[in-house]
Amino acid sequence: MAGSVNKVILLGNLGQDPVVRTSQDGNKIVQLSIATSERWKDRMSGEQRERTEWHRVVIFNEGLSNIAEQYLKKGSTVYIEGQLQTRKWQDQNGVDKYTTEIVLGRFRGELAMIGSRNDNLSTNNVSENLDQNNQNSLPAKEIEPPMGGAGDLDDEIPF
Repeated sequence: MAGSVNKVILLGNLGQDPVVRTSQDGNKIVQLSIATSERWKDRMSGEQRERTEWHRVVIFNEGLSNIAEQYLKKGSTVYIEGQLQTRKWQDQNGVDKYTTEIVLGRFRGELAMIGSRNDNLSTNNVSENLDQNNQNSLPAKEIEPPMGGAGDLDDEIPF
């Protein structure tokens, strides 16, 4: 294979408000906790089942950090694109620890707020605010949800 790809796409809900901190060099860093869920019908019992996976997301892009800080809150539905990164550190006892995160870097990554206009501010307000904060950052997008959802699917279809 000539190359490789490291791209993560998530559509999920925030489990808590964004956590904002500042690095030693003064750059804003935003951490998100995003839940994605998978639902299915148990063949034996006929009951609906659900499995939730939690994802750590770190935003280093200044414009996207500002948008996340100002407009996202616990329960917000978001779409993100980033890269998977694992970092290593040592705890107080000198034991190596690892964590894997989805990273939206300074020049890469995408963040889109999903939902009705009542849930989030309009794209125009977000774009205007972004232009005032950082002209070189990627704008956030607002996507209207599709008319049908996974609950509209017929569970008896074999694919």
